[in-house]
Amino acid sequence: MSDFRFLGGRLSVNFTATLGLRWREPGVERLATPADLARWFVEAGVTDQHMATGPEDLSDAHHLREAIYRLARTRLGHGHPDDADLALVNLWAARRPAPISLRPTPDGLSARLDEPTPPGLLALIGRDAVDLLGDPEAARLRECAGPECSLLYIDTSRAGNRRWCSMDSCGSRDKMSRYRRRTTG
Repeated sequence: MSDFRFLGGRLSVNFTATLGLRWREPGVERLATPADLARWFVEAGVTDQHMATGPEDLSDAHHLREAIYRLARTRLGHGHPDDADLALVNLWAARRPAPISLRPTPDGLSARLDEPTPPGLLALIGRDAVDLLGDPEAARLRECAGPECSLLYIDTSRAGNRRWCSMDSCGSRDKMSRYRRRTTG
């Protein structure tokens, strides 16, 4: 079973979830090794090839992830964008990823990079972050209201008032907690 979280609704948002429980020191690092990064690429669906990744790729991934997370938090009204974060995300977004093509899947069609490399996949994530954070869709970016969760997600609800990353986990825990307080108090 995967320990990765894919509840964000966008590639770059899901990438930020590779560090969990951010409020705790240390958080839960889901990209602890280069092999974890290679596995995340496959489980995120950006490639079907398990590729060799090294310590430099992992370091690049951590830096990109944290820059995206901090910029996303600024879109949520927490501070102002840092020039270094903007420069890093823009640098990755400006890199040329491998050519992309459509491939058949059991569910229809899927876009895949023809010759994926770790830097090419990080460039794809950087580009997704630029597309999201510079678009009106960023107004739908949320942080889970669960007290023990720090995941970001795109609120796709019609009313735009979703509170949790997932009703199956954080939402149901919150509702159960409120129910217990009402029935025991």
